[in-house]
Amino acid sequence: MATLYSTHCGSCSVGGSYSSSLSINGGQNQWLALSSSSPWRVVPSKAKVVLQSRRNSHLNAVLMQDGAVAARVTPIENETPMKKPKAASLSVPSSQECKDAVGFNINENEPTVSITVVGASGDLAKKKIFPALFALYYEDCLPKHFTIYGYARSKMTDMELRNMVSRTLTCRIDKRENCDEKMEQFLRRCLYHSGQYDSEENFAQLDKKLKEHEAGRVSNRLFYLSIPPNIFIDAVRCASSSASSAHGWTRVIVEKPFGQDSESSAALTKALKQYLEEDQIFRIDHYLGKELVENLSVLRFSNLIFEPLSSRQYIRNVQLIFSEDFGTEGRGGYFDNYGIIRDIMQNHLLQILALFAMETPVSLDAEDIRNEKVKVLRSMRPLQLEDVAIGQYKSHTKGGVTYPGYTDDKTVPKDSLTPTFAAAALFIDNARWDGVPFLMKAGKALHTNRAEIRVQFRHVPGNLYNRNFGTDLDRATNELVIRVQPDEAIYLKINNKVPGLGMRLDRSNLNLLYAARYSKEIPDAYERLLLDAIEGERRLFIRSDELGAAWSLFTPVLKELEEKKIVPEYYPYGSRGPVGAHYLAARHNVRWGDLTVDQ
Repeated sequence: MATLYSTHCGSCSVGGSYSSSLSINGGQNQWLALSSSSPWRVVPSKAKVVLQSRRNSHLNAVLMQDGAVAARVTPIENETPMKKPKAASLSVPSSQECKDAVGFNINENEPTVSITVVGASGDLAKKKIFPALFALYYEDCLPKHFTIYGYARSKMTDMELRNMVSRTLTCRIDKRENCDEKMEQFLRRCLYHSGQYDSEENFAQLDKKLKEHEAGRVSNRLFYLSIPPNIFIDAVRCASSSASSAHGWTRVIVEKPFGQDSESSAALTKALKQYLEEDQIFRIDHYLGKELVENLSVLRFSNLIFEPLSSRQYIRNVQLIFSEDFGTEGRGGYFDNYGIIRDIMQNHLLQILALFAMETPVSLDAEDIRNEKVKVLRSMRPLQLEDVAIGQYKSHTKGGVTYPGYTDDKTVPKDSLTPTFAAAALFIDNARWDGVPFLMKAGKALHTNRAEIRVQFRHVPGNLYNRNFGTDLDRATNELVIRVQPDEAIYLKINNKVPGLGMRLDRSNLNLLYAARYSKEIPDAYERLLLDAIEGERRLFIRSDELGAAWSLFTPVLKELEEKKIVPEYYPYGSRGPVGAHYLAARHNVRWGDLTVDQ
């Protein structure tokens, strides 16, 4: 028995389970036949039945002589309760048409989704996960039957959890109607169970409570591990053995860090796979859920002007820049175990690089996209020490205010050499990108808060207007900037004549500012990723071989930095970072694009 289930925001969907064949009779001349033995289905023209998937709908259809439509449908494989279903659904434009076309009470066959936030009392759960779930509920993106359970060691009642969660919930700026009512409805779905993360007995008690709320429906269960990595395996073992779904799917979202190097990451993956299949593990990197990152493939593969230019023939360098204008602020104890390279570069920035540089995938299927990302990572040279610059912020007084240095944090050892800033030059040894430097820069306590991708194009050969730019040809360089956050935008820097009788050139921006172009508020990254996990969409999650390829690039240089006890260059809190980053860029004939203020 396989599960047929999908969720669509604000649409009618039919969920349930089916065996090898299913006939749905919706009245005279309205019927739908599904059979696993044949790839073709016959759908008469009078039956208003649509086969769809939220992100990637493909329906190959042939019009028959009698007006019927023969549609090719990908068969759904049988699976064990612990393995994923194929994301598919039968849906129609309205609930009334659902009833007319199907002809039976679909409510009895609707599945339920139970979402358990493990580590519910932590900051991530309070500030990100519960608000994201409420936003999905507010937008009608969660299934009709769902329950949210908080699980943690803290003793707490259901009402205390709701009070805690309610303080972080907000409604869309552009859509506030019935906000209080929706919030109250959502909080009634939030329940709490206290237990130890390594106790099968406590998870068995949770299982009993989940079954009471699932009320005999097909149960699908999602566990979000918002806990430290050292207790991942205990929680997964207990959830798998004592609280997994008996009839539907069970999925587990795992937060970074996914180890500290190749060896520890491989050990974590091996331990997880003792209790879960690979397709049950959703390794989350919230940067992949950001709007501008998801737009990368759209920008490149659906616009003819960009795809031919995305190669070493036209691009001089690519820069991936991440900066925060604050320090560790109480997280120093955690951060000191990882540093900026592990915390930001090895995951967030490298994932963006892989998405930007990958070849055109065969389709938008998750596996096809992740296959191409893995090819990019495997084509990259392991990072060398000479291609890395590191720094650590120190105390600085500005405007009468003294900002603390990294080691002033009481949770950080006074002699810590952990970098809070790093810059690196990476290279992809394939036909498309050979010789093009991909420069990464990430740091804390810098002068600004931003994340962006900057693509600098080559100089125009034999440019007729070179004399107008003088000796600084970089002033004439075209640059594509994708600002991930804040103030999401895409803009292209071009050279333009200033109106007037003379020939004076100006560097101008063709600017798409999201706030000006789109009135709708941009969803938080966690909203998109949680919805994808519920639907079984894996495009934006990290596969185990992808993770291994990523760690293999950074592990050698991380070990060398730590074994040789390389002292980071100190930079003042609120500055542009250490001078070493500029020397590194200059060695590759690159100037950091964020040194000038973009208009």
